[in-house]
Amino acid sequence: MIYGSMHEAIGRTPLVRLRLDAPSGVEVYAKLELANPFAMKDRVARHIILGARRRGVLRPGAPIVESSSGTMALGIALVGRALGHEVHIVTDPRIDTVTRAKLRSLGCELHVVAEMTAQGWQGARLERLDALMRDLPGAFWPQQYSNPDNPGAYRELADELRGDLGRIDTLVGAVGSGGSLCGSARALRRTQPDLWAVGVDCVGSALFDQPDEPKRLQSGLGNSLLPKNLDRRVIDEVHWLNDREAFEAAVALAGEQQIFAGNTSGSVYRVLGDVAARARPGSRVVGIFPDRGDRYADTVHDPDHWAAHRLDALESALAPEAVDYGTPVRSWSRAVVKGRVDTDRHLLFVESNTTGTGMMALRSSAALDLRPVLLTGDPDRYAGLDGTGAEILRCDTNDPAALRLAVQERFAREEIAGVTTTSDFYVPAVAGLAEWLGLPGNPERAVALCRNKALLRAALAEAGVRQPRFSAVTRPDQVADAVAAVGLPCVVKPADDSGSNNVLLCRTPQEAAAQAELILGIHTNMRGMPTARTVLVEEFVDAPEFSVEMFSRDGGAVCVGVTAKRVGGAPYFVENRHIFPAGLPQGDRDALVGAVTAALTACGVELGPTHTEVRLTADGPVLIEINPRLAGGMIPELIRLATGVDLLEQQLRAAVGLTPALTPTREGHAGIQFLIPGREGVLTRVDGVPEATAVPGVDRVRITGRPGARVRPARNAYDRLGHVIATAPTPAEVDDVLDTAVAAVRLEMADEPAT
Repeated sequence: MIYGSMHEAIGRTPLVRLRLDAPSGVEVYAKLELANPFAMKDRVARHIILGARRRGVLRPGAPIVESSSGTMALGIALVGRALGHEVHIVTDPRIDTVTRAKLRSLGCELHVVAEMTAQGWQGARLERLDALMRDLPGAFWPQQYSNPDNPGAYRELADELRGDLGRIDTLVGAVGSGGSLCGSARALRRTQPDLWAVGVDCVGSALFDQPDEPKRLQSGLGNSLLPKNLDRRVIDEVHWLNDREAFEAAVALAGEQQIFAGNTSGSVYRVLGDVAARARPGSRVVGIFPDRGDRYADTVHDPDHWAAHRLDALESALAPEAVDYGTPVRSWSRAVVKGRVDTDRHLLFVESNTTGTGMMALRSSAALDLRPVLLTGDPDRYAGLDGTGAEILRCDTNDPAALRLAVQERFAREEIAGVTTTSDFYVPAVAGLAEWLGLPGNPERAVALCRNKALLRAALAEAGVRQPRFSAVTRPDQVADAVAAVGLPCVVKPADDSGSNNVLLCRTPQEAAAQAELILGIHTNMRGMPTARTVLVEEFVDAPEFSVEMFSRDGGAVCVGVTAKRVGGAPYFVENRHIFPAGLPQGDRDALVGAVTAALTACGVELGPTHTEVRLTADGPVLIEINPRLAGGMIPELIRLATGVDLLEQQLRAAVGLTPALTPTREGHAGIQFLIPGREGVLTRVDGVPEATAVPGVDRVRITGRPGARVRPARNAYDRLGHVIATAPTPAEVDDVLDTAVAAVRLEMADEPAT
């Protein structure tokens, strides 16, 4: 294969079957990451640097600064220099002469610290790096120990293993920054949840609750600090080898398998032997071999180095001693990590909706033993936030780089259980964070399609899903042709807004042109995000509206139920009543669910709740829009009251990788009626709430409008002033209860004073 640059030659490394004593049918393989141009961390350097350039965090020609005494330095040098960046490497006296020579020849600036601090060599290097960042304006620090793009780089390695072998039962890898084993195992578990991950560490490393001994001789694994990228919850079992055992294993690897490697690969090789010996017949075991032996010619593979450090005086075990996790060890030992890591687990919410379910979701985190964290640019937006118990992490949630930085600085990876939102606007941000962190989530492309209705229309048209005739408009002079193609009356709406905002039924070309011009003139939405500046002109489908509530997981989508919706206030499209479940014949329900299932498949939605609006015509369903998130308008609460299924909780469960519980525990119906003013004016008071609450079947009455507020007949969801929720055995009875309760509520208004 021909490459245009050396950094393009990274990856696609060989997989070699090893000759080891093992039960019948056990296959043991070495993934030779040492066959990358320099070593395994070439992958990390490429992934981090290209990602930073793509997001604008690393400007063309800006300096790159990193702390490393080995292969990460070489990877940064390879990729950074190939892309035209000045590269500064902060290292320590343990750097070997081969790596030092390579870095200098590649044109890097080396900064060697003289002595270690109380935090070991790593601490000393980080102090020097901090000074360099101050001295080099615009410099970029890859932060291999805390940047989730480090483990993210190994999704590609996992794909290669999956492509070469299919099933893998056990993965063995060394642990230093936490990237390779955690990233690979996490990615493999998306399709192989029972994978057993075995970490390889060294005696004297603090990574797995052992006493720190900074003078250990091994390099490439172990650490005196706990890197934020290390997620010990991903690792099931850990082995520790002392310096002699690791060096002996590297020498044995060369002699027995003809693989000349460093102590890190040697340690993995030694552990593979034990894992294979204990494996079930038919198992498939893979070890990741990170580094070649040329850097270790005068240490690991040099008898004089052994003698100088009296390595022969150390104990050398032929097999690991099984110990309880936390027991100090001096020679080859192993312990089960799974279930032993006791740190708080946080569920991150990127903003929230403002209709009530958002605050309920924050409170629901406690039921899953999760600590909720709301990432927000404006916590004052949310009424009731103080009562949720959520930690508030203030940051610019509209800026992906700022959002990532806030998460990276605040949390270690093992402290994050999942990421989610109840806001339409932040579903794409959540998808991006979930992918970055290796958490359960939807593909970014899928949610981007759903959020931009113009893109959605094109995707559904290609898939043959029935929808309104449509035309996407980006300039005012396109409106006339769009209206001619679609016909009148038509619906004119923004491609990427929410809550029926600026959606208008237009009966003349002039109305359509005026509405399109209004939408195209809006550059930012109510959350301060740039708009798509795209208008959809659509056929008006005059038929009953329903929403289909689905839940996707494991390659399929389950229908939770269908909601009957009442939309009023023409020429606006504001929902004023929901009944769940809708009283539909089975054939109609099946048709709605079938259409939505096809649409979700076309978009690539993979995980969690979706709320899809459909009109049911005499000729069948016509899909209006897909919302790749939980329904708003308190529909999840109606579902809970009617079926016992708490969709809010199931969304949270899915976000942290747990199986959602979607089986109904009761049968009934529930509905909501929104309170909408009949005219414009100033709200002076709301009467009749106790009487409405006392109506049999009413579950609650909530007033959100405040006296003194200017109000109007609803043009979007934000004009509603409250709601009544009721339950009853049948949809008709729910309607009756809502009618009675709403009649008791009186919205008193005064005319606005003349200006």
